[in-house]
Order: sequence, then structure tokens, then C-alpha cells
Amino acid sequence: MMIARDYDAENGCRPLGGLAARDSRGFLGLRPQALRFRQLRWLWVVMTTLVVVTTNVAFAGAQSTQSSATTPQARPNLADRNKYALIINGASGEPAYAKQFAQWTTALRDALTGKFGFAAEQVKVLAEKPADKTVAIATAEEVRKVFGALKGELNADNLLFIFLIGHGSFDKEAKFNLVGPDIAAGEYNALLSALPARRVVIFDMTSASGEFIKPLSAKGRIIVTATRSGQENNATRFTEYFLAALTATDADTDQDGHISVLEAFTYANRLTAEFYTRAGRLATEHALLEDNGDGVGHQKMEGGDGLLARATYLDSLSVDQAAANVATAKLLKDRNRLEGEIAQLIARKSSMAEAQYEAELERLFIELAKVNRAIKQGIASPTE
Repeated sequence: MMIARDYDAENGCRPLGGLAARDSRGFLGLRPQALRFRQLRWLWVVMTTLVVVTTNVAFAGAQSTQSSATTPQARPNLADRNKYALIINGASGEPAYAKQFAQWTTALRDALTGKFGFAAEQVKVLAEKPADKTVAIATAEEVRKVFGALKGELNADNLLFIFLIGHGSFDKEAKFNLVGPDIAAGEYNALLSALPARRVVIFDMTSASGEFIKPLSAKGRIIVTATRSGQENNATRFTEYFLAALTATDADTDQDGHISVLEAFTYANRLTAEFYTRAGRLATEHALLEDNGDGVGHQKMEGGDGLLARATYLDSLSVDQAAANVATAKLLKDRNRLEGEIAQLIARKSSMAEAQYEAELERLFIELAKVNRAIKQGIASPTE
């Protein structure tokens, strides 16, 4: 987890996010007293040092598994029956887009059923021009049919991914462009609400897709959009860079051996921004992520968003399979849990008493430092 830091020439780096304040001398420090400040500063130095070591250890563990049967590349034939995907390739409007959308759809389906271990029959595709009998045409009628089929196939524990590739529009309500009449975001919400799956990930990678966030937002849903509003209605490039994230080795930023939704989003968002900078063009898309149910998306992990996306993975490897050994796997789970609790605590700071907030933050930092030390030493989790 990345925690914002500021730098003070005398006292060095320390965490912010509501944790720091200037004292009577003008120095940045933690409240309320100097003793607690020095304790937390020491803990922070220890923790950040150990996090660097932890990353290296996790990377080494992930590297050691690259030639084993537990890597995504080495286990393409082990289908994950818990995961489903729906890819909808909508109306293109012109031949160039039709070709591009078809290529993206094929690449995505191949990645899901190959590297990421989705069962082929559990990846459903609707397209503007179906390439074979397994693909239906992307009309409103077929969309409703496939959601009806999913309602009967899914259970509460299944994880459903939905990918929208094409164009979107916004005129009082957000729509995804289909062949023939479109379906508005409100109806998609009704279709999603009828499904038994408690966790759904929606990648709306179309123009004007930012307007899908508010109507689709709900507990257990992760929503990624290529744009931040309906006014960003030019064709998007986000899908291209999202697909790049699925194959790029540096997309796995924590080097735990698998790709989370947050990692894929962050990688694609960064490459999209870099494209416009390199081209010397004004960016016409700004991707958003929303996963805490408040209907407000963010461009990075902040405001309570990102926690669910960080714990939801595109690949079919568990932490246990990706880690070098069972002990390391348990420690990595502990680290993810504690980092999530710290992020949640920071988000709740304004509603807590200052002393309670600082005491709880200190407790979590101590636990996290112990876990990071245990990972470094390769011993069992101290939080058991």
C-alpha cells in the first residue's frame, strides 16, 4: 500500500493523510505529544524499511515459482469454475472501429481462457458481427437473454466480470451502444441486481462511461470506467492499455504472482495518460474506479475506493499458489489485511476521536511491522 509522505529537512519523511501537523516550531509531526510522535516516527521508519525488504522477498518468491506448475503461464488448462465473464462488443459505427473492437474482444477472450484460467464455456461473448456460432449478436434482446442465463448459472459465491467494448453515449441517461436499440445504465443495474453473485466487476471501457458509475454502484460491485463523465465522449484507448496490463510483467506491482483488478486499472490508467502526453494531445479520457458503493469514482486508490479491487484477482491463482510456501502465503494475506485496515482507518479519521484514531493507527503499524519482519525472516505469522 502506498501512503502519502511529506519531507521535513530536520525530521525526515513521515506519513500524512491527516496524521501530521506542524508544531510550535513549524516542524511537521504527529499529535498529541512528543513521545507518541517519536514512537510513531520510529515505527514508520521500521515499517517502510521492512516493506522494501518484503517487496524484494515477495518478488523472489514469485520469481522462484516461474518454472513451477503454480504460475499462470504453466497452468492454462486448469479452469477456474468459480469465475464467469461476459464480453459485449457493441456497435462500432465505422469499419476501423469494427476491426479494432473485434481484435480487442478476441484478445480479451484469449487472455481470460488462457493465462487467467477462465473456463471457455463460462466466458460469454456478444458481438456486433459474431465470428462463430458460440457468439450471439450484441442486441438488447441478446443482452437480456444472457443475463437471464447467468441468473440460472451463478451462485452467491461466483465472481462475474463484465467487459463493455465499444462506444457509449450520454443524454440525460448513460447508454452503451448496441446493434439496434440501446440499454440504459438503469436497466443494466436491474439486470445485475437480479443475479445471485455477491461480487461483480464491471469494466465499461467506452466513451461517456463515467456516467455508468452512479447508477451501477452497489455493495460488492467494482466499477471501472474509461472516462470520468458523459462529456468525455470521444473514442477511448483505455481498452488497449487494459489488455497490455494483462500481459505486462510490471503490471503486478506488488510481485505476488497475480494481477488484481486494482493493478490492472492502475497500469492501464497510467499508460493511457502517457499516450496523450507523448502525442502532445489534450487527454479526452480519465479512467475511474469505484468499489465502495458510494457512487463516486476516483482515478486512484483514495476516498475509500480500491480496497475491494485490490483483493479481487483476474487470474485464477490463489495467494497460496503464487507464494513460495504456505507460511509466506499466510504472511502475505496478513499484510494485505492490515494494509486494508489502515486504509479504512484513515478513511474514517474524521468521525473518530483523535486519541482513539492515533492509538488504533499505532496498533496497526506495529502489527504490520511484525508481519513484514516475519516475511523477511521467513518465519510463521506473529499475528496468529
